[in-house]
Amino acid sequence: MNRIYLLVLFTCTLLASQANPADRFPTPPDSPIRLFYIQRSSNANTVVYDANLLTNKSLNAKDPVHTYWIRYGEKGQKEELSTIQRTLAYGLYTDAIKSDANAFEGYFLAYRKRKFVVKLDSRGAPIALFPINGKLQILKRVFVSVDESHMMPSVNYIELFGKDPISGKDVYERFKP
Repeated sequence: MNRIYLLVLFTCTLLASQANPADRFPTPPDSPIRLFYIQRSSNANTVVYDANLLTNKSLNAKDPVHTYWIRYGEKGQKEELSTIQRTLAYGLYTDAIKSDANAFEGYFLAYRKRKFVVKLDSRGAPIALFPINGKLQILKRVFVSVDESHMMPSVNYIELFGKDPISGKDVYERFKP
């Protein structure tokens, strides 16, 4: 009996160690305006990106995305980004797409290599289309593995989780920036 118990314990421990680190963090509550969120390996605090809609349900042309923290590592409170966080780390640059009313192209200020599109889908729901595996997909969440063992933190890898806008199937990419 003890051998079976040890085998089960070993198997559970092995499976837990192989689980995706991104899956151990809390999931922000669903919202009809949620575009995506970012979590980092360093702590459970989460950066949330919501569509900034006007009363007529169109995207706010001056600021189409509202970005803020959910401080799970503290009391789970919402908190606005600081100026430094907004301008260097988690902020976005967006510009209206002239040929597509109420759609915006943009990029992360901290990573400008991949541009995304924020717009309303055919049902009027806000979405963020982001390149995942070379194709624009609906971005749902981002996980960043961070190495903080040196003076300046560095990124080990980034994981992108999304949905194919046509098939609805889950899509995933892991890359080193």
